[in-house]
Amino acid sequence: MQVFIPFSPSNPKTRLSGLLTKEERVEFALVMLDDVINVVESAGGIPILLSTELVARDIEIIVDERQLSVAVNSIIENSELPIAIVMGDLAIATSENVKKLIDASGEIVMVPGRCGGTNAFVTYRSDFRVDYHGTSYLDHICIAEGIGAEIKEMDSFRLSTDIDTEEDLIEILIHGNGKSKEWLIDAGFYLDIKNEAVKILRR
Repeated sequence: MQVFIPFSPSNPKTRLSGLLTKEERVEFALVMLDDVINVVESAGGIPILLSTELVARDIEIIVDERQLSVAVNSIIENSELPIAIVMGDLAIATSENVKKLIDASGEIVMVPGRCGGTNAFVTYRSDFRVDYHGTSYLDHICIAEGIGAEIKEMDSFRLSTDIDTEEDLIEILIHGNGKSKEWLIDAGFYLDIKNEAVKILRR
C-alpha cells in the first residue's frame, strides 16, 4: 500500500522553540521523518513524501505547496486506492503499528491523535475528504458518516503520539528506538526522574 507522509521543512515544530534553535528544529524534524519512513518500509508499505518543498530523501517525493487539507485531498482524488496518510512526526511509531493500520479492515480506518487531531488513516473511498484544523478527528468522522462509509477507529498509543511539545520529547526518550531518540541524546537531552513529575533537561 502507498503511504503518503505529509511534511513541511520550513520552520517546523515552533512549539519546541524554547528548547531548540530553528536549525535544530529542522534537523530534528528530518530525523523524525526518517524514523517514519523506516517503519513504513519495514511494515511493507511504500512511503511517498508529500512535502511543501523538495527534500533530499531516497523515496518518491511529491511537492505540493498548498495547504495540507488541499494537498491530501488531491492525493485521495488522484491515487489508486487504498492509500494511507501517516504524519511525519510520529517518532515512536513501530513497523508493527503501521502494519496493523494498513492491514485493518474498514472503508476508512482512522487513528486519532491527542486533543482531537488525526495522526493517520487509511481510505478505500475516493469520495472521502479531509479537513485538518482543530478537532479534525471529529470532523473526519462526520465526513465519513456523511458519505456512508464504514469507519473503524484504530487505538494506538504510538501512532496517536505526535511530537510537538517539550513533554512529547519525554515519550521519545522512554519509548523511542530510532534515530529521533539518538538525536535527542546526542543533543544532550535526558530525563530528570528524581521527582514525581518526569522532566526533560538538556546538558
